[in-house]
Amino acid sequence: QVQLVESGGGLVQAGGSLRLSCAASGIIFSINAMGWYRQAPGKQRELVATITSGGSTKFADSVKGRFTISRDNAKNTVYLQMNSLKPEDTADYYCNARITTINYYDMDYWGKGTLVTVSS
Repeated sequence: QVQLVESGGGLVQAGGSLRLSCAASGIIFSINAMGWYRQAPGKQRELVATITSGGSTKFADSVKGRFTISRDNAKNTVYLQMNSLKPEDTADYYCNARITTINYYDMDYWGKGTLVTVSS
């Protein structure tokens, strides 16, 4: 009914940049907050960045000043620009969105993840 599809992951050297995208589709009435989470091997999933429908943002301390989050409401898409990447940024990155469907169900949805690998 609702799908989130991430793209843009890959292998990059330390100091490099990547841009992740996540497009939402389906029976969407409105999208509230959108965000990115990541999970490294053997670790819990953690918040990376979020953005509200009004554009307010929040970042994990570990990525402040290096990552930016933005969204295109017309395209139901959220972006994560990652600069100055470090090996410790290596993880599966997951898109999250709080969506109200056309049936007025308000739920959290997750993408399947995209792998980011940063080599030293």
